[in-house]
Amino acid sequence: MNEQELIDTAKKLVAADKGLLAMDESNPTCNKRFAKLGIPQTVEARRAYRELIVTTPGLGEFISGAILYDETIRQQKKDGTPFVKIFGDAGIIPGIKVDTGAKDMASHPGEKITEGLDGLRDRLKEYFQLGARFAKWRAVISAGEGSPSRACIEANAHALARYAALCQEAGLVPIVEPEVLMDGDHTLERCFDVSEEVLGTVFTQLYTQRVMLEGIILKPNMVLPGLTCPKQEGVDEVADATVKCLLRSVPAAVPGIAFLSGGQSAELASARLNAMNVRFKSRLPWPLAFSFARAIQQPALEIWKGDEANVHAAQQALYHRARCNRAARRGGYSIAMEKT
Repeated sequence: MNEQELIDTAKKLVAADKGLLAMDESNPTCNKRFAKLGIPQTVEARRAYRELIVTTPGLGEFISGAILYDETIRQQKKDGTPFVKIFGDAGIIPGIKVDTGAKDMASHPGEKITEGLDGLRDRLKEYFQLGARFAKWRAVISAGEGSPSRACIEANAHALARYAALCQEAGLVPIVEPEVLMDGDHTLERCFDVSEEVLGTVFTQLYTQRVMLEGIILKPNMVLPGLTCPKQEGVDEVADATVKCLLRSVPAAVPGIAFLSGGQSAELASARLNAMNVRFKSRLPWPLAFSFARAIQQPALEIWKGDEANVHAAQQALYHRARCNRAARRGGYSIAMEKT
């Protein structure tokens, strides 16, 4: 493990008011999204869509790193140029999703445990050789009635920490992603309490596994009411609750926090990130960035619909969303940007 290289990479991922593009959907998830829009669920359709993203002109102005899937990191443009090389030439650091998904947790109905530690050391070596310089592992936590259990929190936190230690051993910056899901009718206060407990447990496990905090990026949820909660707090209330939770839970040694979008609309995700930076940026020990998937990709996917004639328009939409999120990092996003 080269500690300085890990620290330098982590800093680059959150530098210059940029953020991460998550394009690490598994093939089944990608196929489901294609099916909804009438796009063929084929290897070539997935490759073409990813080429659309990878070759978007100017994307490196706003995006510092891209999280890829196993199929994606091995793919190429039609002319044979590897996607990893295109990203590197654009100044975008390639990363890789390495967990194998959230599975039902034994003896805990309705709760999930993320798997993928078996054989991970060897997979990380291969991904490093393929050009990846950071990795991602997502744990999912429900804030429903009677959940999460302490066992679920501890098991997922332990897995995240073991994954992170293996990543650093292999020279990859681990993105540590404990996600408290938006699904359900829980209140903002309930999300706050669960998020605080989850983050506290995750960092306890990271210490236990001797993970160097200066060489990670945290990818948490924002503190939000459940999607079906009758009371939906405003942008400023969400910003206040999220930052308060992070200040209680996240050590100053962490070089950056890059939020997941978690099913938020593109505009709301940008507005909430913007509010945090407007209200707190100058007082925080770490930068608040973004690591969005659908909140950047979805408008472009809906325009493209598998038609090559729509590639340029789709790329413009992708560029626009990335631009909006960089503005949000600077506290300069406004709804007026959506009309340009």
